Amino acid sequence: MTTLIIIAAILGAGAVFTFIGTRRIERANPPRGRMIDVRGLRQHVVTLGEGADVGTTPVVLVHGAGANLEDMYVALGERLAAKHRIIAIDRPGFGWSERKGRDASSPAYQANVLHATLDKLGVGKAILVGHSWGGTLALTYALKFPQRVAGLVLIAPPTHPRSRLIAWNNAVLATPIGWLFAHTLALPFGVALLRPGVRLAFLPQTMPQGYVERSAATLILRPASLMANWADVGGLHYFLKGQIGRYATLAAPTSVFVGDRDPLVPHGHCNDLAALSPAVKVTVLEGFGHMLHHAAADQIVAAVEELAGTK
Repeated sequence: MTTLIIIAAILGAGAVFTFIGTRRIERANPPRGRMIDVRGLRQHVVTLGEGADVGTTPVVLVHGAGANLEDMYVALGERLAAKHRIIAIDRPGFGWSERKGRDASSPAYQANVLHATLDKLGVGKAILVGHSWGGTLALTYALKFPQRVAGLVLIAPPTHPRSRLIAWNNAVLATPIGWLFAHTLALPFGVALLRPGVRLAFLPQTMPQGYVERSAATLILRPASLMANWADVGGLHYFLKGQIGRYATLAAPTSVFVGDRDPLVPHGHCNDLAALSPAVKVTVLEGFGHMLHHAAADQIVAAVEELAGTK
């Protein structure tokens, strides 16, 4: 009985800490952009470069797992806005965008949400720039809506199933077990582990000074965002197994950037993709890790400008 009381007390204290901490995180990181209603759910977008030449191609920035639109905004937003209309999005369940239902973790579902969001913004054909999980989403979007894609720039994207262990771990956390953890102990642990985790993603490069604050990285520690992230990562392995057969149909010119020292996504993914589609050009950056949109921003911007014909 004493053990149960202690466990209940710890969980109760964690729940209070999480409730208060979530409110503080949200107050410290309010939405930068505007909300668009898609299927009755609020989607958060930021637009830049509204004064760009009318004839230039809009660019859509899609963030990866565990992040929000601020990550892409900080890395690329203002640089690209000099020539293009830029649309940065919070994927469903991240940042300030809402999600609902089990299907929301599928890149196919999120591609449909992105399609509806761009429709409401009056965006026709666009260049999609996606990082990591967001690169998978951009690729899925191009396969589902090829007429709406002028080109793709994919940064360290998972394209083929690789680690069942990672998928299994995250799938378990997306269950009621994870819900209990997310609402009690995840935020206290996350506060301590967030910066080391972000540093790992940047290796072997160093994390830019002030990155955690400028990217609103703590938003991922909210229970709903944690559950969304676990579901997204947990289901990706099985989604990719079903999508591989469609890669030969990819027609949009696609530039893929990978780091040969990426600790999170093996660069062999993209070589496999290029072998299936002649539209894909892979650039392996030696000595670089996962966060190429920050560490190799010049190359990413140049690839966008080349696709847009404005280089």
